[in-house]
Amino acid sequence: MPSTWTPTSWRAFPVVQQPDWPDEGDLERALKQIASYPPLVFAGEARSLQNALAQVSAGNAFLLQAGDCAESFDDFSANNIREKLRVILQMAVVLTYSLGVPTVKVGRIAGQFAKPRSSATEKIGDLEIPSFRGHIVNDPTPTPAARIPDPDRLVQAYHQSASTLNLVRAFTKGGFADLSRVHAWTQEFVGSSPEGQRYEQLATEIDRALRFMRACGVDTENTSSLHEVDVYTSHEALLLGYEEALTRQDSLTGGWYDCSAHMLWIGERTRQLDGAHIEFLRGVGNPVGCKIGAATDVDYVLELCQALNPARVPGRLTLISRMGADKVEDALRPLLRAVTDAGHPVVWACDPMHANTFTSTSGHKTRHFDDILREISGFVNAHRAEGTWPGGIHVELTGDNVTECLGGADDLQVADLVDRYHTVCDPRLNARQGLDLAFAVAELIRSSGFA
Repeated sequence: MPSTWTPTSWRAFPVVQQPDWPDEGDLERALKQIASYPPLVFAGEARSLQNALAQVSAGNAFLLQAGDCAESFDDFSANNIREKLRVILQMAVVLTYSLGVPTVKVGRIAGQFAKPRSSATEKIGDLEIPSFRGHIVNDPTPTPAARIPDPDRLVQAYHQSASTLNLVRAFTKGGFADLSRVHAWTQEFVGSSPEGQRYEQLATEIDRALRFMRACGVDTENTSSLHEVDVYTSHEALLLGYEEALTRQDSLTGGWYDCSAHMLWIGERTRQLDGAHIEFLRGVGNPVGCKIGAATDVDYVLELCQALNPARVPGRLTLISRMGADKVEDALRPLLRAVTDAGHPVVWACDPMHANTFTSTSGHKTRHFDDILREISGFVNAHRAEGTWPGGIHVELTGDNVTECLGGADDLQVADLVDRYHTVCDPRLNARQGLDLAFAVAELIRSSGFA
């Protein structure tokens, strides 16, 4: 940790994308309440994730970062958490089995509530009201009263994150994630699809492999890695007051950790080198990420690496490219080359969602599965050309049978979007499309000679 850093030092820097809280006294009361609560995650867990990401940066593992665009207070239940976890586990087992390396599983979960906005206000008819900034800030109902930022929502977000984490830990350590139950991870609507049937064939091969291991005398019953998994949490560190309130000093190392999640990332709108978000994240011990777009230049990326990981610790920094299907290969290659030449041990991940978003003729914001896959293909091609490892993917998805992204195995059309368009912000892949993507990504990487 830099000696000049404190959990509050970000307050002296320019800060963007913060809500216009109507009462600073109410805000401070809520933040003090959160600061008095237990941490949501522990420093040792964050260090374990960093060690796993160090293996990704060395080309010995693959990162799957996936989950909701923005979590909701209204759509919160054990079933939703389980179904989201189910598709992440399915995708991870496809990637692990196909690539022959461990898959590091990081959810956009238990804290992904806040959303950056391109404008502080939006027009609803003739009325101009504050933009919806996620359930942690205000309500999506398009009325002036609903859009007033409410600090009590920060406290509610903490409690929902704690409940979500409890369930995730129970599912991942309590038998749900047991590899012998790999068939049970298939939802009914996924199992009836071609990719679902392909997954069932893979699950049968895994069953056969486990029987072979037992026949050879391997004690599979007492091998914990076959029965439990680690699923880490992450979110965009947008509301810095909330992040500060959950920052704790580790009793073992003396370092500071943001205990709101295992991993935090900075978005394209908040990654100013002289800004408050980078100032805050440069001092916490968690692994951190940063989104980079097609216009990002080499000098900036090198300065970013120096700011966030000056000690060049493997696994500390993940660079998440979000460049667009038509731009990624050409835009990414010089960055890969420069970072490699400078000796920065970063994890390279691809966010194929955000730069491929458009508004359909039905008026719905959407993405096409083919564009998502094309961006990942360009990402893999760029790494193949530069001799670097395409370390992971960062995707927005849900375990539900939504109709928010076009294409995929079901070939969803614009007319289908209205059927089950449930997102509170950005369009997500459904479970079928997520599984389809996992198989396609594995094939792209293998066919490019990486596995």
